Amino acid sequence: MESGPAVVAITPRPLVMVCDDIESIRAIIRINLELEGFDVLEATDGHEAMSHLIDPAARVPDVIVLDAQTPRRDGWWAIAAIRAHPRLKDVPTILVTASTTAHDRSEAALAGFDSFVAKPFDPADLVEVISRLAAEGRPQIPGQ
Repeated sequence: MESGPAVVAITPRPLVMVCDDIESIRAIIRINLELEGFDVLEATDGHEAMSHLIDPAARVPDVIVLDAQTPRRDGWWAIAAIRAHPRLKDVPTILVTASTTAHDRSEAALAGFDSFVAKPFDPADLVEVISRLAAEGRPQIPGQ
């Protein structure tokens, strides 16, 4: 007895939004993520990122990477918009910044970032953080 064609479930590749105003930094991150099996969306600032992220027809990314300082709307503005948006509030986010003091790290956590990566960064280290957050989701804080 012959059976029909096998049905194969296709799982989409994890999707990452990378927001940085420096094209070469976006390219380094994108290339490293694509080599590890991720799909990547790019934005030059928080305004462009949010324009895509709030589109109801757009796929919600598994992780969002935001540069702290970009033109128009920066990563600090974007994280507030992300955490306030019902469809985005649980997406893990990473702040990438050259400001690396303990105060900066504390402010990032208070703002709602789930991880903090200092510039300059090792692309492999950033991919490791993104991979972990994509697999585990946003860490749950007791009382939330």
